[in-house]
Formats: sequence, C-alpha cells, structure tokens
Amino acid sequence: MKVKRLFNYKNTQFDEELKAVPHNFAVKHDSEKAVTELTIYGVIGEAWWNENWTSAVDIDNALKEAGTNNIEIRLNSPGGSAFDGIAIYNRLMSYKKETGAKIKVYIDGWACSAASVIAMAADELVMGLGSMFMIHEASSGVWGAKGDFRSEADLLEELEEGIIDIYMTKANVDRAEIRKKVDAETWFSASKAVEIGFATSSASSVEGNKADEIANLRAQNANLANELKQLKNQTKEEPTPDQVQPTNKRKGFLF
Repeated sequence: MKVKRLFNYKNTQFDEELKAVPHNFAVKHDSEKAVTELTIYGVIGEAWWNENWTSAVDIDNALKEAGTNNIEIRLNSPGGSAFDGIAIYNRLMSYKKETGAKIKVYIDGWACSAASVIAMAADELVMGLGSMFMIHEASSGVWGAKGDFRSEADLLEELEEGIIDIYMTKANVDRAEIRKKVDAETWFSASKAVEIGFATSSASSVEGNKADEIANLRAQNANLANELKQLKNQTKEEPTPDQVQPTNKRKGFLF
C-alpha cells in the first residue's frame, strides 16, 4: 500500500500553499498582563519524527511555565498527527480546568485537520480575514493482510468518533450533519465557521466584507472540487498499488 502525501486531502488545490506554511513554535510569557502567547505555525506532530513539527510535549512544557496566565494562541497549520492534535486539545482543556484561565485562539491562516481540533479548546476563537477552517476523515498507512486493513478501518472509525465528540462541544448542528461534513472534507470560511459554531467571531476591518467574500468563494470552490473529484472516482478504475517494502508498522494517523 502506498503511503500518500503528508496532507491526504481530497481537495488538492491548496497543497502548495499548505506545504509552504513555515514552522514556527514560540512562547512568550507576559507576567504583567498575565498572558502567555503561543505561536503554532506549521505541522502538528511528534518531534522525534520531525524536529520542525509542534508536538503535544512542546505545548505541555509551555503550559507548565505559564503559571495561571490566560493563553492566547496564534494558529496557522495544515494539520498533521491526529493524536498530537487530540493531546494538545486535552492538555489545554486540563489547563483551563486547573487554573481557571481563559484561552483565546486566533486563526491567522489555516486551521486544518488536527489544527481544527486544537482550535476547539478556545473559549474565544477569532477567524482572521481570509482564513480557512477544515475538517475531514482521518487516514493512516499500514502494510498487511486483509484482516490488518479491516482492523485499521475499525480503528479509524473509532478515532473519528472521538474527534467528532470534540467538534460537537462547539457545533450548533446535530452529530449526523458533522459526520457528513467530516466524510466529505469540508472547508469553512470565517463566516461559515462562525455560522456553524466552531468560531465565535471573525476579525473586522474596513476591508472585512471583501476579504470574507473571497474566503467564502475559496471554501465553496474547495468543496465543489471535492464533489467533482468524488464523481470522477466513481467511474475510475482502481490504480495498481505502488510496491513498497513490507512493514508491520503503521505510518501514523494523519489528520
């Protein structure tokens, strides 16, 4: 089985832009204002796999130094490891419960996949002008017999149910609707993210309306491209799998 590209999205029109998001993890503690600012740009994932990824360990260490500060997160990420995204979400939620602090997240560009899960920890989630929010199915790579693939599919379904549980803490639609949007891979502009309940507000400026119109068009184009691709795949023959070296190790859960 061929392990697909890092961002296994049905819609590929933003691939180059997403890959171009630079890694930047930074922590700034302001004791006077009682605020800790975290910058999370780039891929979410285990540091042992790639030192330029932001891991749950990075966030844990930053929160241990934050004391009881409120947290502000600048987020711009194409996603990455499902389990690191979930761990970061839960670590942030635990921090709020332990300290009574508030968490505010600014989506500066992208909050896709695992990054969208992290964003759900926010008490206030502000979508920047032209920013995008995306939810989709989890994926993984595994080599083995048919039983291995069935087992992997079952595991992915359970993983997705847990992720949908997280989305449902914010969504103002029913679970079946969120499941449909996850299965279809859905891209949200700032206004659409606010409308469904994922975001609390979008940044405002003199050019706000124009920027939001552009973001809405980008989201509509992305979702339309997904639908067209699915229609084409219904009549397309299955490709012959690329040959790879056998291994019984999973390649990680990408989300």
